[in-house]
Amino acid sequence: MFLVMGITGKVGGATAEHLLAHGNDVRALVRNREKASSWANRGVELVDGDWNDSAAIEQALKGVEGAFVMLPPVWAPSPDYKEAKGVIANYVEALTKAAPPRVVALSSMGADRTSGHGNIMALSLLEQGLRDLASPIAFVRAGGFFENFLYGLQVAQGGTLPLYYNPTNRKSTMVATNDIGAEVATLLTGPAWSGQRVVELGSMVSADEVAEQLGEVLNRDVKAFAIPRAGWAETFEQFGIPKGRTGPVEEMYEAVNAGWMDLGVEGTEHVAGTTSARDVFAAALKAIPSLP
Repeated sequence: MFLVMGITGKVGGATAEHLLAHGNDVRALVRNREKASSWANRGVELVDGDWNDSAAIEQALKGVEGAFVMLPPVWAPSPDYKEAKGVIANYVEALTKAAPPRVVALSSMGADRTSGHGNIMALSLLEQGLRDLASPIAFVRAGGFFENFLYGLQVAQGGTLPLYYNPTNRKSTMVATNDIGAEVATLLTGPAWSGQRVVELGSMVSADEVAEQLGEVLNRDVKAFAIPRAGWAETFEQFGIPKGRTGPVEEMYEAVNAGWMDLGVEGTEHVAGTTSARDVFAAALKAIPSLP
């Protein structure tokens, strides 16, 4: 039995898919059973609660062979990252009491830094908070998700994919959530280890390459367009981030453009992605038959 946090999201869902595909039993901590009903129908054991309840997390950890933990995404965090700190404290309490045989935590490229990386600060705090657990732990530092470009299926119909990567020909680490789930499942079910591991996950890909692969799926020429720095705040506000609170996500993309998402941090392992941006776009397009 393996505990998967965030099963109704992309990474947690991909992890559960890979575990189930190999005949493993899965348990999930869920706040909304109705939202997770499809997983229950597939045999996943649902435990009521969420990451704000350390007792519920501890209950969900009982008897598991391993656990996958992650932070809920917060695009407009408080200045002191209190949202992440609260969840991390709950994890530390529950994981210390339950002490599962192994833990895998979703982190990010750039989490080795302790400042200057905006939203990634939450994952840096997660690594700092969990590194002293008694349980063996692996931090999966994933690259930027290809799924974050899926808006391009609509907006790139005119031939342009607007994004925050600048220059667009510079490569940074990117990965599909399916590959994250596969690696997490492998770590949970593979050979045991002791102490701490850090796995860099993804491949070096440029925004130009992402746009080209999107164009191949849409059967049209698509070019990447770097949104001018002065227009970032307004664009993020259009995506729903409150006015005046876009600073952390802006800083995160500045860190990406500065090269903080490059592979090769000392002391880490590296696993390349096998799912391309093209694969992600093609799969998503099948679910939107109205698009050409």
